[in-house]
Formats: sequence, C-alpha cells, structure tokens
Amino acid sequence: MKQVLNGSEIVLECLKEQGVDTVFGYPGGAILNIYDELYKQSDKIHHVLTSHEQGASHAADGYARATGKVGVCMATSGPGATNLVTGLATAYMDSIPVVAITANVGVSLLGKDSFQEIDIKGVTMPVTKHNYIVKDIEKLADTIREAFQIAQSGRKGPVLVDITKDVTAAKTYFESMEPAVIHPVCETIKEKSVKEAIEMIEEAKQPYVLLGGGCTLSDASEQVREFVKKIDAPVCDTLMGKGVFPGEDPAYTGMLGMHGTKTSNIGVSQSDLLIAIGTRFSDRVYGNAKTFASRAKIIQIDIDPAEVNKNILIDTAIIGDVKAVLTILNRRLSQQHHEAWMQEIQDMKAKYPMTYHQERLSGPGLIEKIYELTEGDAIITTEVGQHQMWAAQYYKYERPRQFLTSGGLGTMGYGLGAAIGAKCGCPDKVVVNIAGDGCFRMNMNEIATATRSEIPVIEVVVNNHVLGMVRQWQNLFYGERYSSTTLYDKVDFVKLAEAMGAKAKRVETIEEFEAAFKEAVASNEPYLLDCIIDSDDKVWPMVAPGGSISDAFNEEDLEKQKQEESK
Repeated sequence: MKQVLNGSEIVLECLKEQGVDTVFGYPGGAILNIYDELYKQSDKIHHVLTSHEQGASHAADGYARATGKVGVCMATSGPGATNLVTGLATAYMDSIPVVAITANVGVSLLGKDSFQEIDIKGVTMPVTKHNYIVKDIEKLADTIREAFQIAQSGRKGPVLVDITKDVTAAKTYFESMEPAVIHPVCETIKEKSVKEAIEMIEEAKQPYVLLGGGCTLSDASEQVREFVKKIDAPVCDTLMGKGVFPGEDPAYTGMLGMHGTKTSNIGVSQSDLLIAIGTRFSDRVYGNAKTFASRAKIIQIDIDPAEVNKNILIDTAIIGDVKAVLTILNRRLSQQHHEAWMQEIQDMKAKYPMTYHQERLSGPGLIEKIYELTEGDAIITTEVGQHQMWAAQYYKYERPRQFLTSGGLGTMGYGLGAAIGAKCGCPDKVVVNIAGDGCFRMNMNEIATATRSEIPVIEVVVNNHVLGMVRQWQNLFYGERYSSTTLYDKVDFVKLAEAMGAKAKRVETIEEFEAAFKEAVASNEPYLLDCIIDSDDKVWPMVAPGGSISDAFNEEDLEKQKQEESK
C-alpha cells in the first residue's frame, strides 16, 4: 500500500525493510530530520550514540563481522561525514558490508562552500564499494535498497549514501518492498578450472591449505572443514581467516606469514600444492614474492578475478563464491591420503612450538588466560600491533566471526568501537577487546559510549608503555633508535576509565589478571584491565621485511646469530 512519507521516514522504513535493528551514529544539523524520526521510532531501531563518528563506523563494522549482517552507521555533513572515512576504509580493505548514511546541505547550497558542506561522495570514492548523493526524493528509497544489495553481493564492502537535507524533509509516495535476494556468485565457476584443480589435488603428495577472510564472508566454514578432511592436508590461515578451521584440530598449523608459525611458514615452503581459499595474498602473508611457495603449484579460489595473479602468480584459479566452489569440489573429489606428509607436519609442530616468557606477565600469557577463562567461546576484537598478533597466535578460535580485527588497513583505534558493535549484535557472548596502550589512546573515548549505553565490553590494555610493534622494528632493524615510540607519561588508564563510568583495575601478575578478569565477566558492566608488561617483549616468530617466509626466526634463533657474529 502506498503512503505519503517524508525523506526521513523513508530512510527508516527502508532500514526496517532490510532487517536493521541497530544503528551507530552521531547527530548534527544536516541530519537532524533523520534523527528526529529515529527518536519517534526508537522502539523499532535502536540507536547507539558513539563518542566520535569514527567509533560509529568501527562499531558498524564490528556488528557486521560478528553477525554476518550489514552494519549501519550515520553522521551529519562536513566533519561528521569525514570522520567516518577511516572506518569505511577499514571495512573496504577487509570486504565488510557496511552502509553509511550521511546528510549534506540542501541542494541549493551545494558547491558554495556552505557551513559544514563537504563532497563526501568524492572523498569516499576510493574507500567504498559504491557511493551516492541523493538530491531527488523520488530516488531515495531505491538508492538505499540498492546500497544494501551492493554491500552484500559479490565481494562485500561498504557503501555510502549521502542525502541532502531538503530531501530528508521532502515528501513523496512510498511503497514497502521485500529486500532483494542476494545470490552467491556461481556463473563465473568454469568447468575447465574445476577439472584442473581436481587433477592437481589428486596428483599432489604434499598439499597445504591456506584460508582467508573470504571463507568467513561466504559462510563456508562447514564446506572448508569437509574439504580439508577429504584431501587430507594441513591447514594454515591468514589473520582474516581465523576460526574458519578449528584452532585445536591436529591438522591446523597456525597463521602464515610475517608472524606466522614456523610450521606454517616452512610447511608451505615445502609443499607441492598450495590451495589458497578466499585470500588475496597480502604482502604480510607471502613475504618475498619470488620465493613464496616456490616448490608448489598454486590453486586460488576467490570471488574477485582482480585478485588473481595480482601479488602471487598462480597455476589455476576458480572464480566464484567460496562456499559454492567447495561444494562442487567436495562432491567430485575422491578421498585423498597423505599419511607421511601429515606426520611430517606433526613432527614439525612438535619441533617448533610457540613459546614465550612465563616467569612474568606477558601478552601471550594474557591471551592464553583469556582463552582458558572464556572456554574459547568469547568474541575477541583487537586494535593493531603486538597485542593483535598475540591474540591471533594464542587464542584458539573454533568458529568464524569470533576474531574481529583490522587486517588490510591496520587501523589503530578500531577494536573498542568494533567490540561495542559486536556486543550489540551478539549480546549473549563475552566480548573482549585486546588493545595496546598506544592504540587505546586513539579512541579511548568510546569507553564513555559503553557506559552510557550499558554495553558490557571488557577492555584489556596490554600496557608496555611503548608503541610495541614499531619499537620491535626499531630494536631489530633500526639500531635501537626509539624515535617517538616511548609512552611513559602521566596518563592513568584506570582513573580515566573510572572517570567515564567504567570499572577498572591495574594488574601486574597473571594471578591478579585472572582474578580481575573473572570479576569483569561477572560484573556484566564495561570493565577495563590495565595490564603492565615488559617494554621489550616481542612477537615471535618473525620474518624480516622482504624476507622469505621459510626464514622465520624467533628469539632463540636471534641469540644464536648474535653468538656466531661475536665469535
């Protein structure tokens, strides 16, 4: 049934059509009409007022990653809209479906440097999958519907819809519609490529599987697990592929790349077939492109043909939705057996265990304790740096959408907003943000968002009083010249969190941390734990920039090298 609605009412009706239940944002003059309608319909759509628009975009991103739905954020014109850019770029790099709705000055004021006017369509063009400016009320509903369809279809990504203020007030006829059905990309799957892949798999003696974020985005975890068992191969993953394959499974060997396990890095280097599924071969994964998996043929399964032969030359590619491709392969592949190869990998895992200093509080120790206390069931978000790598290495993820982190853009300040979004989307899960003290400074004002909206996230600050990952590079490659990476200042994170209404404790031992973390979970309130660790703790193993992944080294290797050089 058609009805006459104004633009703001149409925005809300379209969001309800798409099943949106939560929006993250910050109001302002140009978007006031929409916020007025949000007020009227607060029983239908819950709005979370963040402390900064960047926090809203990260919260929408975290909501999307944790739930598989489209995350939605809102901001006003000018600086409100530009404050979304980092969050949109973060979502774009990791292919996360987000719809950002901004408002702009009226059509008659566009292009006149009006107050808080910005060409946000032009600004965000490089960091969105698509974007729009709506200057005609008749096009508003179709544009919003199309934005949601684009965000979810094919290779997912963020879409921005900018609406002029006069459109938010204008009226037109509106008729409700069912959301468009999103079909997986199957028409690009070629029989020739499938046959080639099957032949390569059946000929392989030492196959290896590499899983990326595309496996999560296509909800292909079940198909991945069946595929791995059928081809009888070891499995590694990228930062974005965590949880697609169970972290406790014997076939799993950990992350690949710069801070990947020695087993994964050496194993892939010795394999004769690498099957890369839903991964774009980031430079942090392959290290030196000329030596990466040099003994192996490579099969790449990806939805985006632009990612094929972009960074790593491959032997065959199957283009299409990962879930659809694996369903075909699982149906047509016969059971493979690689007992000797699998035993070799198990021996390698025993030879190269992940180790850390257990005599003091450390990042790896904190992560292992969180894994133990949450029984492996928490949603973990992170900022970016050493703590991020430790969270990837030492928490054993058993399911997809459990580890939320900024992979491609590496956005410091991402995690707290993402944790808020994840908790809103999955209120029954414990949500923990792992942060470094440097990252916490970036968007620590979102603690106030958590307390204001009573969102019980746990903020674990791995506090080494330095910019840890940058300092690690300075220590190893820059002659220990610690330029602008020391953070010994007078900021008291416990007092700061308490001032914003959260509970907080400082801990310096693993026993203190265990007691405080249990209290944080039981409190069901926003809670910050300031965890003091050594400034020189490092992430091991490591591959030197531009080095071959097979040359991954750890602390023990570094000490041996120093001893040999001193002789």
